[in-house]
Amino acid sequence: MRSLRRQGVFCRTCALSVFREMQAETLVAGWWGLLSVVITPFVLLANLGALSGIRRMPAPVTPGWRPPLDPGKPVFQRPAGVLALVPLGVLGLLVTLVTGVMLAGLVPGLVPRLSESRTNLTTGSCARNDGTWTEPDLRTVPCDSDDAQYRVMDPGEHGCEVGDYLASPRDSADMIGRCLRPIR
Repeated sequence: MRSLRRQGVFCRTCALSVFREMQAETLVAGWWGLLSVVITPFVLLANLGALSGIRRMPAPVTPGWRPPLDPGKPVFQRPAGVLALVPLGVLGLLVTLVTGVMLAGLVPGLVPRLSESRTNLTTGSCARNDGTWTEPDLRTVPCDSDDAQYRVMDPGEHGCEVGDYLASPRDSADMIGRCLRPIR
């Protein structure tokens, strides 16, 4: 990684030419390093501040002892600028993906959380099993609905009663197994 700075007395056209040359070089060569991948976008943005200063300079009024430099094509119309669209696109995609993942975690209901994916069987509630007992798919339902198949009971001292099913502790918020007594 290296950092270059050109200093001198420039007219607006010469400064624009030097800026475009250096910005195009940064767009191509600035990405090749572990820290450079992170630092290059900030350098490119800082260089835009220099461009703002260049654009505020007055235009050359009279030619000096030599003609001003040709500013050339704008940065993204040069081959180096077009080539730089690949890492800039990848960086933009990564930023978009990371931002999307972060926002998805902040929006309730968009991504199920571990605590929300549990059935949360509590004593007195009702449940329905849409799976098998070897691979249960338990969910809580209102007790007065037609979907209710089992009433959740506390196992007590001696365990579940005859005819009850034992729900796994992973289906309960307090990690205690519950008895499921058939309603019908």
